[in-house]
Amino acid sequence: MSATEPRPEVVDAIVAVLKGADPEGLPAGATPEEKQAAKDLYLTEFAAERSKRDRQTQAWELLLTRSYDEPPTWQVLFDDLSADAVEELATLYDALPAGAQEEYARRFGVPSTV
Repeated sequence: MSATEPRPEVVDAIVAVLKGADPEGLPAGATPEEKQAAKDLYLTEFAAERSKRDRQTQAWELLLTRSYDEPPTWQVLFDDLSADAVEELATLYDALPAGAQEEYARRFGVPSTV
């Protein structure tokens, strides 16, 4: 390991603090490379989380096609879907809640894009 190669345990500790952990856990003597690696990792994870939330929102918008008097079951939600919505949900399969994934798989199989 070269002197400028970030130590994974140091990068992980810095990322933990960026996510809200106690700053007392910061290792002494973190290099600029380790600080930059931690920043890059944190921002990558943040962007991925944001993208996942956006995809989850999109999936819910497709699933909730109308208002319901009683909380609907997954079966009822899927009964109300248009063919276009089903096709679009296939691209969002990984962002669906577990129950919706199960109902989708039961009806249509797991999409090949997963």
